[in-house]
Amino acid sequence: LRAHGSSTRLEMTRKRRNGGRSKHGRGHVNYVRCTNCARCVPKDKAVKKFVIRNIVEAAAVRDLTEASVYDVYPLPKLYHKLMYCVSCAIHSKIVRNRSRQARRDRNPPPRFRPRIDDQPNRQTGGGQQQGSAPIRT
Repeated sequence: LRAHGSSTRLEMTRKRRNGGRSKHGRGHVNYVRCTNCARCVPKDKAVKKFVIRNIVEAAAVRDLTEASVYDVYPLPKLYHKLMYCVSCAIHSKIVRNRSRQARRDRNPPPRFRPRIDDQPNRQTGGGQQQGSAPIRT
């Protein structure tokens, strides 16, 4: 508890500035169901993840392009908005527990994309670089 100025009103300490919600000024927000456990969660409190992926798996893309009549055919994509309750989002590692100082950082986490440098060198034939010793097992 903390005394608020010279008045006698006591105020509880808060963990988050927004109370874990983003409904500022709205009295009530509709509920959504968690994708994982079907729990009712306020829409502004739910952890949202927008997934865009190909309908066809990566392994079957080559077979599909070889069998296709068309030279260039854009593969259809699957668009899905996942909404999780906080406990499912933590359990499935969509969000992580952060320290008090790290919680102030409002920037989104960096996106990891595969770099072109990580692919094996095609000219030298495989994963070995020029001038490197063979791997012993």
